[in-house]
Amino acid sequence: MELPKVLIDLVAAQESYNSVAYANCFSETAVVYDEGKMHKGRKEIEKWISNANKNYKAIVKPISFEKNEDESILKAEVSGNFSGSPIVLSYRLNIVSNQIQFLKITG
Repeated sequence: MELPKVLIDLVAAQESYNSVAYANCFSETAVVYDEGKMHKGRKEIEKWISNANKNYKAIVKPISFEKNEDESILKAEVSGNFSGSPIVLSYRLNIVSNQIQFLKITG
């Protein structure tokens, strides 16, 4: 499976729980939807992932990647300190100029 560089960087940042490197995979105006909440902008995304890392210690293992015209979908096995771990999640995203503009994480 061939992943775009920004997703390789995102997975590596998550593996090391580096919230700054994770947030840097996103544009300044990016939007993330996760667990029914919206996070706007790189600073808010950094705060969200930092809190998630403290609470869940999640590791993301890519399973498949599909690039479409409107959006791309990364399916990944996510394991960590949460009920139901591990679980397969879908990361629906838009990548522009090697930065994530939009991400919605769903089960």
